[in-house]
Amino acid sequence: MFDRFFRNPAKLQVPSADEALPGRDTPIPVARTHAVLDSPLQAPFPEGTQLAMFGMGCFWGAERKFWTLPGVVSTAVGYAAGHTHNPHYKEVCSGRTGHNEVVRVAYDPTRVDYRTLLKTFWENHDPTQGMRQGNDVGTQYRSGIYCYDDTQRELAEGMKATYGDALTAAGRGQITTEIIDAPAFYFAEDYHQQYLHKNPGGYCNHGFNGVSCPIGTGVEADRRH
Repeated sequence: MFDRFFRNPAKLQVPSADEALPGRDTPIPVARTHAVLDSPLQAPFPEGTQLAMFGMGCFWGAERKFWTLPGVVSTAVGYAAGHTHNPHYKEVCSGRTGHNEVVRVAYDPTRVDYRTLLKTFWENHDPTQGMRQGNDVGTQYRSGIYCYDDTQRELAEGMKATYGDALTAAGRGQITTEIIDAPAFYFAEDYHQQYLHKNPGGYCNHGFNGVSCPIGTGVEADRRH
């Protein structure tokens, strides 16, 4: 797989809006309820719930990392940061949508703060690999943090700098994670939602990457989001 994608450089470049597939107006239908948390899969969520969004390679294993955190209300996998409206999985895999595989996290900030979500993000994939994650190669596997407000962006940028120092000290490469405002989120097909709960033996390449992320540095320690 790795060699095959690198023989096709287009798979490693996000297409322009003019080059991207057009997509469609109809969203992909998904279940109403989270298969693990028994909570709504889509809004409305309980009052006070906030959203976060991350790309960290294959979204199956990434989603599981977040639904296990106390204080997470719901998770969903989907496609974001590209151009194609309501893309299908095969279209995203073609490299012609610009979308990333992402996890959208709905969380209760009184029970889990955004720093904890960022720590989970940084430590459970390799954010130095550009348009791939391990043997999964392509623009849909890039590392990304998609921020819903200025506070999230400040925290993300601060922890990126701090974690970059930790990676350098460990002899790792430079962080390639994109940090941008949260784009439109398009649900992935229903069989992808909570995939590793439905398929316990399914493929997952997510786990501790060997470098701890200092959670309270790079930003004001007394701020919470």
